[in-house]
Amino acid sequence: MAQQLTYNVGMDIYEQSKKLHREKKGKISIVARDKLDTREKLSLYYTPGMGGVATEAAAGREALNPYSWINNNLAVVSDGSAVLGLGDIGPYGAMPVMEGKAMIFKEFANIDAVPIVLNVHTTDEIVDVVKAIAPSFGAINIEDIAAPKCFEIEERLKNELSIPVMHDDQHGTAVVVLAALINAMKVTEKKLSDCKVTIVGAGAAGVAVSKLIYLYAKPQIIAVDSKGIIEPARQDLNEEKKMLLEFSKDTRPGTLQDAIKDADIFIGLSRGNLLTSEDIKSMGSGAIVFAMANPTPEILPHEAKTGGAKVVATGRSDFANQINNVLAFPGIFRGALDNGVHKITDDHKIAAATAIASLVENVTKDEIMPSVLDPRLVPAIAKVIK
Repeated sequence: MAQQLTYNVGMDIYEQSKKLHREKKGKISIVARDKLDTREKLSLYYTPGMGGVATEAAAGREALNPYSWINNNLAVVSDGSAVLGLGDIGPYGAMPVMEGKAMIFKEFANIDAVPIVLNVHTTDEIVDVVKAIAPSFGAINIEDIAAPKCFEIEERLKNELSIPVMHDDQHGTAVVVLAALINAMKVTEKKLSDCKVTIVGAGAAGVAVSKLIYLYAKPQIIAVDSKGIIEPARQDLNEEKKMLLEFSKDTRPGTLQDAIKDADIFIGLSRGNLLTSEDIKSMGSGAIVFAMANPTPEILPHEAKTGGAKVVATGRSDFANQINNVLAFPGIFRGALDNGVHKITDDHKIAAATAIASLVENVTKDEIMPSVLDPRLVPAIAKVIK
């Protein structure tokens, strides 16, 4: 039976986490699939027997695949430039997070994931390093690389490698937000295509969420960054932010408070404590509030409900309706590896979101998402990634 861990309510959770990490000396290790307990096994797994395997595998990836762990492994790659809500804390700060992703891949999807942190930071450098190590892996999960360079890095790697590549901060987040919206529509009895959506945060996650929900239903989307509404008169927009203008045909200058007025849906992918209950009162009836900043949401659930929100979700596990990309990425990569998928497409993402939403059998305002621990989750997603 697995060891049961409980929080010590009298101790800071950061201190508890550090203590546990020190005790375990990290979160992952490599375990051999067989024991070298006889001379015969040593001869077969190492020399001289492996000479035959190596000779055949030299023909390329397809030849190597049945003989190596690349049929079930991936690299989790970061330069530490955008780690959680901590920002640019570098490769050493990123390693505990990348180990955590590797642990999740193994526990939930039985994928052998290797954390790779890079002490290079330009787009060209990161692309070159990942391409150089790609023969060692069956897939690449890009993680915690800052926008806007993350967009070009992912696009180039997708085009230049023959294995699946996904920037989870973008697409894992987009998938789970779409899944939550599919079920939130059932609670509010609205159509997503008729909704006005305000998204605060125009980095990697905000751009990807906007793209996917627009592709799915074409609602009106107003995007907001730290300088206000993203609108045509702004002279400081990068190419990704300019693309967001295509999703709203009547975007005018203004603040977040202007953008949220009369909105049906608020999606927060920015920082904590941006909204008050009064702001929520200015939204349309039956408002949906996804306040996903971690660890502090843009507005706490009880405040959003005081403002009249009908459905409230956050990225945290201690509140109802957790929207977290951990619901998506293990199953997506499990399916990609199992089904020989070379590129993860928008169709795959929509199929994954639909599969996640379908696992909630009785949707209510307090249950729009399945549990991260639901054993049906990874198989349901993996089945549609083909």
